[in-house]
Amino acid sequence: MQFLYLSFLWALTALAIPVIIHLFYFRRFKKVYFTNVRYLKEIKEETSNRNKLKNLLVLLCRCLAIIALVFAFAQPFLPIGDHIKTGANNVSVFIDNSFSMTAKKEDIPLLDIAKVRARAIVNAYSEEDRFQILTHNFEGRHQRFLSKEDALSYIDEIVGTPVVQPLDKVINRQKQLLDTESSNKISYVISDFQKSITNMDTYQDTTIEVNLLPVQTPQPKNISVDSVWFDGPIPVLNQNNKLVVRIKNNSGEDVEQVKLSFKKDGQEKPISILNIPANSTVTDTVVVNANVSGWQKGIVSITDYPVQFDDEYFIAFLVPDTIKALFINEGGANKYMDALFKGINYFSLSNQNSNQLQYQQFGNYDLIILNDLKNISSGLAFELNQYLKNGGKTIIFPNKESDMASYNRFLSSAGANNLTAVNKTRKEVSAVNTEEFIFSDVFLKTNNNLKLPVTTWSYDQSGFRSNLEEKILTYRDGSSYLSKYRVGDGQLFVCAGPLDKEVNDLVHNAEIFVPLIFKMAISTTKQKNLSHIITNHIIVESENVKKSGDFVYKISGKEEFIPGQMPDGNKMMLDLDDQIHTSGFYDLKLDEDVVGLYAFNYDRKESDLNMYSESELTDITLGNRKFKVISSDLQANISGTINEKDKGVVMWKWFLIAVLVFLAIESLLLRFFKN
Repeated sequence: MQFLYLSFLWALTALAIPVIIHLFYFRRFKKVYFTNVRYLKEIKEETSNRNKLKNLLVLLCRCLAIIALVFAFAQPFLPIGDHIKTGANNVSVFIDNSFSMTAKKEDIPLLDIAKVRARAIVNAYSEEDRFQILTHNFEGRHQRFLSKEDALSYIDEIVGTPVVQPLDKVINRQKQLLDTESSNKISYVISDFQKSITNMDTYQDTTIEVNLLPVQTPQPKNISVDSVWFDGPIPVLNQNNKLVVRIKNNSGEDVEQVKLSFKKDGQEKPISILNIPANSTVTDTVVVNANVSGWQKGIVSITDYPVQFDDEYFIAFLVPDTIKALFINEGGANKYMDALFKGINYFSLSNQNSNQLQYQQFGNYDLIILNDLKNISSGLAFELNQYLKNGGKTIIFPNKESDMASYNRFLSSAGANNLTAVNKTRKEVSAVNTEEFIFSDVFLKTNNNLKLPVTTWSYDQSGFRSNLEEKILTYRDGSSYLSKYRVGDGQLFVCAGPLDKEVNDLVHNAEIFVPLIFKMAISTTKQKNLSHIITNHIIVESENVKKSGDFVYKISGKEEFIPGQMPDGNKMMLDLDDQIHTSGFYDLKLDEDVVGLYAFNYDRKESDLNMYSESELTDITLGNRKFKVISSDLQANISGTINEKDKGVVMWKWFLIAVLVFLAIESLLLRFFKN
C-alpha cells in the first residue's frame, strides 16, 4: 500500500490523546461506603477486571479510529500499473463524430453515447487539470487546452461531420498539443474503430498514454452508391450518353431488391432493381440524353436503411453546345475536312492560315489540325506545347516538302519520334488498334472487307521514343501510320503521310476518316470530375478564367463564400478549404454570373462499417504498452476505471468507513458494557 499524501501520517502522533485520557481518566478511583463489608473482596476483584477490559477495548477503538482517519486523509492506494500519476494532468479526448457514428445501439446514436463517455472522462479529473476536445473536423479552436467547464461545453456542441481522418493522424494531432507540456500526457480515443480509418499498428510513441474506448453496435447492412462516371470522355449533345454506376454492398450478407434511380431536370426515373452479394460491387448503366447544352445536374440514388448518408450521389457535368476544331494550313481550306464537319451541327471547323494565327484563341478549340505546313515556326511550336500541356489535342499531317528540322524540333520538345526520311513506296495500313479510344467502339469486328488507308508518300520515323508512342494505325511492315503521344494533359497525333489525296487516300476511307477526326476532338487523357469529395481541404479547378480586371469568384449553394484563387495557365484553381459541409450542388459565380457548377459528395470511406472488435484492438496494440483498450464493461464506470488506472485501487473511502465503525463500537461499549 502507498500513500498519495504521505505527510499526513505525522498526524498519527494524535494517538497520544486517547492514551493520555485513558491514563488520567480511567485510573481515577471513587470512594464507596458500605454498611456491610461481607463479600467485598470478591466483588472488588470482579469489578476491577471488567473495568480494565472495557477501558482497554474503548482505548483500542479510539486508537483505531484515529489511525483510520489519518490514513483516509493520507489517501492510501494499492498500485496497479507501472506508474502512478501525481501532479496536474493534460488530457486530450477525441470524439469520433463521423457518419458511421449515426448507427444506433438500443435506439441511441453512437455519437450520443460517445459524448456521454467524454463527459464522464472529463468529470473524472480535477478542476486543476486541462483538457483538449478533438473531433474529425480538426478545427483550430480545438488545438488548445481548456478548463474543465469549457471542455464540457465543447462536448455539448459536437455534431456529425462528413470529414474523416485516419486515427494515426488523430493521435499525432493530440501529440502535437500534449507535447507542449511536460506533466502527465493522457489521450482518450472514443470511436467505433472502423477498419477503413484505424491504422495505429505503426504508432510507436511511448511518451503519451493512449486509451481506446470502443463504442460499437452490431454491424448493420449498408449499401452505398460508390462511384459514377461516363463511359466516354465528355457527354455529347443529343446523344445517348452511358453513365456507369457502381453500387457496393458493405456488409457480410447478401442484399436483394435494391432500387436504383436517376433524377435529372426534376424528374426521377427508376433504373433497375439490384441483388448484390455480400462484400461485393455491381455496376449498372444509365442512359443520359442531354437535349440542351450547358451545365447539367444529376442524382443517382438507392433505397437503403439505416445508414443513409451514402445513398445519393450528386454529379454535375457540362454538355458543350459545339465541339470546335481549328484547321491550320498554308494552301487554304480542305473540302473534305469542311464536308466532314458540316455533317453534324454540334461540330464546327475554323480555318486559319499559318501566317495569320491568333495564338490567344488556341484554348477555345477542342482540336487543332496542322495540315500541309512546310515548317513549324518556333512561336507556333511554343504555343502548341502550351496548348497540349493544358489538355488540348493536335494532329499533324506533314507537307510533302516539309522542313524536317523544324518539325523535329517541335516533335522532340513534345516527346515524339522524329521524322527521318521520305518513303515513296506504296504502303498499306493493315492493323487498327481497337483498344484505343479512337476506334474502341467504332467496329463490331474488323475483317478483310474493311478498307484501310494506302500511302505512296510517307515519312519514316525514328524509334527513340517508342516507349512513349501508342500506335493507332499500323502499316504491314510494323511501322506507324498514325501515332499518339501524351503531352501534359493533352494528346499529340502524328500521321506519317500528308492529307493530300494524291499520295494518301485517307479522305476516301469514311469508315476510318470520320471516326478518327470526331473521336480525336472529344478524346481526353483524363475525364473531368463529375463530383468532388468533401474533405478538410478541397481544391477544384475552373476553366473560366478572366484575363484582366478586378473580379471575384464566389461559391454559392447551401453555403456561400469566396474561395482562394490561384491562376494556373488557362485554368483557375479554387481553394475551398473546409467551407463545404453538406453534399449537393454549388454554383461558381463570377461577378454574380453563374459560370460553373460543382457537385460534392460525402467521403465513401465511412460506408464500410467493418469495425475492429475489442479483442482485435488489443491484438493490434499489443506491441505498445502505452496503448490501453478500455472494454465496454469498464466504460460503464469510467470514472472509477480512470481513478484505478491513474491512482491504483483507492482506499480512503474504506478507511472513512472504518472510522465510523470503530466509533460505533466505542459507543456500544460505553452504553452496554456494564461495569
